[in-house]
Amino acid sequence: MSERQFFETKARTQVRDAIVAVEAQTSAELVVAVRRQASAYPHVDVAAGSLAGFAALLLLLFLPWDFAVRWMPAEVLVAFVLGFAISSGFWAPKRWLVRNKSLHEATWRTACTTFHEKGVSRTSGRNGVLVLVSMLERRVQVVTDIGIDTEALGPGWKDAVDKMSAAVRTADLEGFIGALAALGPVLGAAMPRAEDDVNELPDEPDVS
Repeated sequence: MSERQFFETKARTQVRDAIVAVEAQTSAELVVAVRRQASAYPHVDVAAGSLAGFAALLLLLFLPWDFAVRWMPAEVLVAFVLGFAISSGFWAPKRWLVRNKSLHEATWRTACTTFHEKGVSRTSGRNGVLVLVSMLERRVQVVTDIGIDTEALGPGWKDAVDKMSAAVRTADLEGFIGALAALGPVLGAAMPRAEDDVNELPDEPDVS
């Protein structure tokens, strides 16, 4: 499945509807943010360009063809730029070249930053939940405010988070929506919605 579907209008509507359904069951405030990538990983682009340039140099030196030596630097530079551009324009090479630890750290930093930027930490009950989806890394990070004890939510919480993560790893939008909706009963059991509950955060997913 394609990552692009997560950025389409239909997906935004489905995510919004899932958020509304979750918040109909609980006083918790749910925000979903979808990002193309958590980091640009420029070192990977430089490494890819350097590898392409080195490969071009080896070809020029050892393959049995004639070439003008004066053009060698330019040809190596072109190979570097091509390798850099390919790495910059495609996600797959970065998934292969960046360590899992670095992918995790980048998405977690982005999640924590988004948590504060989007006001998830400023609800009256300190019961905000941010679900960050980062498509380059194919990862989900969930950040909760201090009013939510995830340990007390039981196995249903971990199961829903694990299913969201598994769905994003395979770019399964429907699976992600289903797992997101499963947060409703889990949060509702611990923090049921009050009759005078006020929706403090937007239901529309933040996509960029």
